Amino acid sequence: MTRRVAPPEPLQLVVFDWDGTLMDSISTIVDCTLAALSDLPEVAAVPAERIRQAIGLGLVQTMERFFPDGDPTLFERVAEAYRRRWQAEYKGRASLIPGAREAVERVRAAGYLVAVATAKSRAGLERELDQTGFRGLVHASRTVSEAPSKPAPEMLLQLFGELGVRAGEAIMVGDTAWDLEMARNAGCHGVGVLTGGHELHLLAAAEPIACLASVAELPDWLAGTPVGAG
Repeated sequence: MTRRVAPPEPLQLVVFDWDGTLMDSISTIVDCTLAALSDLPEVAAVPAERIRQAIGLGLVQTMERFFPDGDPTLFERVAEAYRRRWQAEYKGRASLIPGAREAVERVRAAGYLVAVATAKSRAGLERELDQTGFRGLVHASRTVSEAPSKPAPEMLLQLFGELGVRAGEAIMVGDTAWDLEMARNAGCHGVGVLTGGHELHLLAAAEPIACLASVAELPDWLAGTPVGAG
């Protein structure tokens, strides 16, 4: 993909989504969700594509999309089935997006603050920060354990406050329209990446300032180098 407009100036903070942006985990999450739902014969089947497009929302918002007539008891049973399957079979299957570590290291080396805003729980993110060695690369993070689900702006607003950054000095990098809509709701720009849950037309509808093939292209885009040059 080629860039659409230049990054905002001055840019101080780059916020990354986790699953589908830094972690190659979307297919694993879909498979785990399908397995969890199969453990509950009383719930209707959900197509894999619907699951894929819901990744990035919080648990309650996801369950409301899948089971509009459900109740909190059902949602918790589905969540528990998912956690059980994830811990037993799926938690070790996800890996970093190719080039993700190098991209974040280059972003930090260029002087930007780095943060994560994710629909994962705090416990889940902490575990994966340690597993991937990303803990030392991230200045701050927010999860659905501390703030409302995307596309609500609170995750970003809290990060701005903690790091002393204005909205116009930040970008949000993510693989779903939920990430980009959160950015817009928080008053900052969004950058889409095509490695996760949403295809280009869904990302484009949320009006990002750029759509990149993957996060690996981000440092060159930030530096003003045409993507793919060299």
